[in-house]
Amino acid sequence: MPLASKYSRGLHVVERNAPAALSRRRFFGAAAVAAVAVTGFSEWVPAGAVPAGEATLPVPPEFPSGIDLYQQSYENWSKEISFDSVWTCAPRDEREVVNLANWAAEQGYTLRARGSMHGWSPLTVVPGYPVDAVVLLDTTRHMTGVSIDPTGTPATVTAQGGASLLAILTALEAEGLGWASIPAIGDITIGGALAIDAHGATAPAEGRTAEPGLSFGSVSNLVTALTAVVWDESAGEYSTRTFARSDPGILPLLTHLGRTFITSVTLQAGADRRVRCQSILDIGWRELFAPAGAPGRTFERFLAASGSVEAIWFPFTDAPWLKVWTDEQERPIESREVTGPYNYAFSDTLPELITDGLGSTAPHIGAATPAFSASQLGAVTAGLALTGTADIWGTSKNTRFYLRATTLRVTAGGGVVIARRKDVATIIHDMTTWLEERLGYYSSLGEYPVNGPFEVRLCGLDYDVDVDSAGSPSISALSPIAEHPEWDTAIWMNVVSIPGTPGMHAFFREMEQWMHQHYSGSLGMMRPEYSKGWAFTDDRSHADLPFLTETLPSRYREWDSAAAAFDAYDPHRVFRNPFLDRIMP
Repeated sequence: MPLASKYSRGLHVVERNAPAALSRRRFFGAAAVAAVAVTGFSEWVPAGAVPAGEATLPVPPEFPSGIDLYQQSYENWSKEISFDSVWTCAPRDEREVVNLANWAAEQGYTLRARGSMHGWSPLTVVPGYPVDAVVLLDTTRHMTGVSIDPTGTPATVTAQGGASLLAILTALEAEGLGWASIPAIGDITIGGALAIDAHGATAPAEGRTAEPGLSFGSVSNLVTALTAVVWDESAGEYSTRTFARSDPGILPLLTHLGRTFITSVTLQAGADRRVRCQSILDIGWRELFAPAGAPGRTFERFLAASGSVEAIWFPFTDAPWLKVWTDEQERPIESREVTGPYNYAFSDTLPELITDGLGSTAPHIGAATPAFSASQLGAVTAGLALTGTADIWGTSKNTRFYLRATTLRVTAGGGVVIARRKDVATIIHDMTTWLEERLGYYSSLGEYPVNGPFEVRLCGLDYDVDVDSAGSPSISALSPIAEHPEWDTAIWMNVVSIPGTPGMHAFFREMEQWMHQHYSGSLGMMRPEYSKGWAFTDDRSHADLPFLTETLPSRYREWDSAAAAFDAYDPHRVFRNPFLDRIMP
């Protein structure tokens, strides 16, 4: 039977005078999720959408009936990937996603999940390639249900693919539950988090092991089960399939790069912790980033004591912004209790008009870069004092979420080094020494290719999960390397800059090549951070063909088997784009 006969046809043209959109964050019990699945569609037009009847792109033929279809712009967080108009719809449940997959397979269209768009990589749509035969599936409109099972061992949370990390952690917090390793950005969806193996800044303190339900690795590693839209060979169509963590078939899906569509996911959780976050700004970078075994207030010593450490070092300044998170079940007398996330308003609440303005001035900052960096550090110092946030205490969610869409829109280059814990200080010292020398060299030529900070944070690898497991995620950047069990730590190092800065891409290319060459052999191995910039040429990111086709696959023993699994789950390549075709041909 042809695919077209298995779903109803027709195009629902939406009206402009539709009711306002409902809340993007909802909390559902099982009954509420079921109710959403059977409700009728609403006459809703998202902001900036063009109804299908007024479209500028060719209307997709015989689009499944009952699903609102409209044209809408697409823009990633740094605004480096931008399309004026892409076909978009907002499926209400997994049944509609399945219908869309079967329609796309017959009509030769591709489907891309669209979440919060808070990322840099071309995993959704690709600059320079047409989108005439692409439909984005906005998961943040309807597929946002979250439910908690606090009675299991471990406790679990089940979320639909469009639920934000903030919504999930808020629901867990209400049950006294949480995660140990939490990304800094709360608005990304759980589907997007699994695409890029989102991670936090939590390596174990010296002598500490993971507590029940928690993990020091990626969000991907917390998954105990998930449901994805995959090809059913016996039925000759796409359908949903649920994978348990004990099923080897789940492992490629745990970090999927957008090469599949996750409709729901279940993740383990553990007892929520109260966490103190201290900001320290009086340690010179040479002292903080000193070699292993050096005296003083070093990154190595803070790591041993707390495990959760992050440093942000603005170029041409002396003292980085150091954050240290420490588990403290009782509030220290010096700390201020916080009852919500995003407590650094001086850095995470910038109007888009201001961030756009800074972006437009990037080509002209040039020799003013040292002054610009000093002003950024000065804003942090003053902001911490004015807001009383240099020493805060609260739940894990409220102290670890500190970035959102309204922070300065920058782009990033760098990656993660998988290495021995005892080599962390050496790895960071070498990186910062190289960076200081190269930026000094370029400034002597009157060139300033980056105007944002160096950032370093650490976490553990994807070891710990408290259910029967077939193993670690196949292509997570945090997947352990079997040949080197002594490599037990991930050191995330990035340099950021405002898009449009002259010479930025060439500098990121030089830095990336140095990092991959230097961090090899006994010093570990580099992998890219999927969500950010990598595979640089002199004028753009994600474009260096040898890196994409040789370096990247060489970093994973299971790269080829993961690619084969994606092809088996999606033989019509419905869930793909030209960039994914290049790295997984």
